[in-house]
Amino acid sequence: MTTGLYIHIPFCQSRCIYCGFYSTINMQLQSRYVDALIREMTLRRNEAKGNISTIYLGGGTPSTLSFDDLHRLFIYIYKVYDVCPDAEITMECNPDDVTNQWTERIKTLPINRISMGVQTFSDTRLRFLHRRHNAQEAKDAVRRLREAGICNISIDLMFGFPEQTVQEWTKDIHEALQLSVEHISAYSLMYEEDTALWQMREKGKVNEINDETSVEMYSLLTQQLKEAGYEHYEISNFALPGFRSRHNGSYWRQIPYIGLGAAAHSYDGHSRQWNVADIERYISSIEHGQRPYEQEALDTDTTFNDIITTALRTCEGIDLNAMQQQLGAPYVNQLKENSQKHIHNGLLQTDGKRIWLTHQGILISDMIMSDLMIV
Repeated sequence: MTTGLYIHIPFCQSRCIYCGFYSTINMQLQSRYVDALIREMTLRRNEAKGNISTIYLGGGTPSTLSFDDLHRLFIYIYKVYDVCPDAEITMECNPDDVTNQWTERIKTLPINRISMGVQTFSDTRLRFLHRRHNAQEAKDAVRRLREAGICNISIDLMFGFPEQTVQEWTKDIHEALQLSVEHISAYSLMYEEDTALWQMREKGKVNEINDETSVEMYSLLTQQLKEAGYEHYEISNFALPGFRSRHNGSYWRQIPYIGLGAAAHSYDGHSRQWNVADIERYISSIEHGQRPYEQEALDTDTTFNDIITTALRTCEGIDLNAMQQQLGAPYVNQLKENSQKHIHNGLLQTDGKRIWLTHQGILISDMIMSDLMIV
């Protein structure tokens, strides 16, 4: 058995208007925060089930950390945990942080995968989102990463901006494909409650695009990426063969993972835990030898619902034999029974061993998952 390791780096130079993740612009806390991460590792060194197979530095903006803090962090990861020799080690970054000096230093760390928030190749929309980079900087960042020997690059894209046309989205897809990156994650612009974007919509300053346009954009995305050789292996994720995100796969397949840092989540197969979403409280508690977290024990109904909302997102779908071994035949029988109408309507498919979403099902996946879950 293996375990994933997620490390939340909450620091951002500025906040994007759409982001609902926990973050802070208090950059002065970085070194103390890394100290706390190292201390938390030590406190939780016995939680790993087998070797660490994937490491993911997410945020926030991990690329804002100083090289010294990053170097220190990796020294202790390898000191505390048994990391697989072929571990996938991902770091999120902003394109404007990817300078020549930064890539020269990053080459000395064990990072072998970069996930970069490009979002769009429209400078106007990047300014609207309050992103720090422009389109040319995103392209230059990919080039620099290639020159530094990074052979596994993922970029994030967004579609469904206010007043965005299908033609404009087509141009973004074309620009992304020109970069020949190994992985693309694409998301519809979300109006998360209490974000600046959500408040703008509430005040009537922006309007969401209609559902028909959003569906057309998503369908165009899946078609063009498939034609370019990408596997559509999860609702929002596309990879060239051999380059699926192994770390994110652990979330979708119920593989245990340890989450370090403020607001980080963990899963051990029996419970979910989440650290406090307050950096100063997190640091203070860890400095006193206490991990500030809450925990939820998972009963079989909750585990069933988790499988519905994670495995069904993937192209493989739900493994019925694995579900029966984990939860028992009654849960499988209920899933089969509740799936019949969606199979009949062309929204789900099954070969008797698995159940997965069709393309039409993906378009209304939230509704289907809700219908299959135990209330």
